[in-house]
Amino acid sequence: MKQFITLMTNMTTPTIKQSAVIPYRIQDEQLEILLVTSSGGKRWVIPKGGIEMFMKPHYSAAKEAWEEAGVVGDVSATAIGTYSYQKSGCNFLVDVFLLRVTKEFDNWQEAKTRKREWLSLKQAINRIEEAELKQILREIPSYI
Repeated sequence: MKQFITLMTNMTTPTIKQSAVIPYRIQDEQLEILLVTSSGGKRWVIPKGGIEMFMKPHYSAAKEAWEEAGVVGDVSATAIGTYSYQKSGCNFLVDVFLLRVTKEFDNWQEAKTRKREWLSLKQAINRIEEAELKQILREIPSYI
């Protein structure tokens, strides 16, 4: 039993890959970012989730935008950044893609559990908690 405990304490924490999108639009010549509330409704986040089997990460992220925010559009194939976080004893590594929104739906899969809101870039940065994600948001104008 002692060997098993030693082995368990020497194991590294698993890392789970995810993908996310930052939905955006240009409204009256101003960049706007769409944020959604977390599944618990307490924080503002970007749509993200596990990478679907047999899907490229950017397409999987676009699928999350539809499910969590009710938007579709043109997703970039190249990540603009990566951030990490920890939850439930696991490390998560999230590749972030841009999604230029072309259509917004009134009804979507998670409409009853999430709110969404269009914000200026500055407002979006202020609402996000993760420092690494804030930095990715700050760099968006150089990609658009």
